[in-house]
Amino acid sequence: MLKRGSKSNPRNATQNCSVPVLVVSLTFMLMLVVLYVLVFQTDGEEKYTKIKSDSEKLSLAHGLPNPKQKWNSFDSLVQFHPTKEFRNGTDLIWQVPESPKGVLFIAHGCNGRAINFWDQSPECPDCVGLPEERLLVLHALAQGFAVITISSARTCWSYGKEVLVVKDIIGWWISKRKLEKLPLMALGASSGGYFVSVLATAMKFNSIVIMIAEGVFDEMDIKRDYPPTLFVHMPKDFSRQQKIDEHLEILKEKGIDVGVVECMEFPLSPNTLSDRIPGVDQNLSGKLFEFFKEKGFIDQSGYMRRDGRAIKLKKALDEKKTILLDKRLVHHIVEELNLAFAYHEMTSIHSDQIFKWFESHMS
Repeated sequence: MLKRGSKSNPRNATQNCSVPVLVVSLTFMLMLVVLYVLVFQTDGEEKYTKIKSDSEKLSLAHGLPNPKQKWNSFDSLVQFHPTKEFRNGTDLIWQVPESPKGVLFIAHGCNGRAINFWDQSPECPDCVGLPEERLLVLHALAQGFAVITISSARTCWSYGKEVLVVKDIIGWWISKRKLEKLPLMALGASSGGYFVSVLATAMKFNSIVIMIAEGVFDEMDIKRDYPPTLFVHMPKDFSRQQKIDEHLEILKEKGIDVGVVECMEFPLSPNTLSDRIPGVDQNLSGKLFEFFKEKGFIDQSGYMRRDGRAIKLKKALDEKKTILLDKRLVHHIVEELNLAFAYHEMTSIHSDQIFKWFESHMS
């Protein structure tokens, strides 16, 4: 072994050089392996990094949809048996699993309703069961959470009187079902995310999830007992990401636990729609995939060129005339196209991480 400062024999220069080169190469390869493990070893696993406020920031894996998350993935675990009621001028739909361990309130986005989260059934004949909404509820029920969904009074949620109305409904329902001793969580998407961020100042939640929204934290006086908050967002919406980063700092300065999940775009495949939407079989899913390619909606790799809302799918299908599709499913399909484009859509893809967040803040 050469000691630092010793001179090597010029005749052996080439021979001696191979040793450090080999060591450097092996060291570099080892560093690459360590980097790969740190960055890509997620498979849904969390990596925690301490931040200045001594709270924890949750950095979670993101990528392609979990192949286990098919529309019928929970058939062996749970079935929809919701109850629909009317109180304080709006409708609520709920289901309590056997031996619940927590309560979850879910707030829809603009133009949404409580019926979007539940499949059509004798208990709820007008329910719609949009693919991402229904999977979120099924995941919650399978994890042992009692779920309550409430419709906003208007197209989008408001942040004044409606906060008190929803607080009253949730409190009344929890008392009626004797669930007072269970941890209470909330999840809101888009307009529902803003709403949940405000509702959490009016009632006590163990933790909340704000999806595709930044909340209204810059307009509120946030107390130190504000609940741990997980942001689930789509970085393609860059302006929203910037606001989320700002609001993370506001919460961290108060010592509040915060986390972030980033939802990225993913390519469609011939089976994507049949995997995620009840009522779309593999044959129809394959035909729609080829149609999307023919129309230029997706590129050669299957990625959406534009948001699903922008392609006017119903009109395109009416012009095609050779694809027989129940028009009630157009909204379901557009939702999955929005999700694949990953700009602004409710998502169940990261349900594992969302419920790990809830589970880690049960007490």
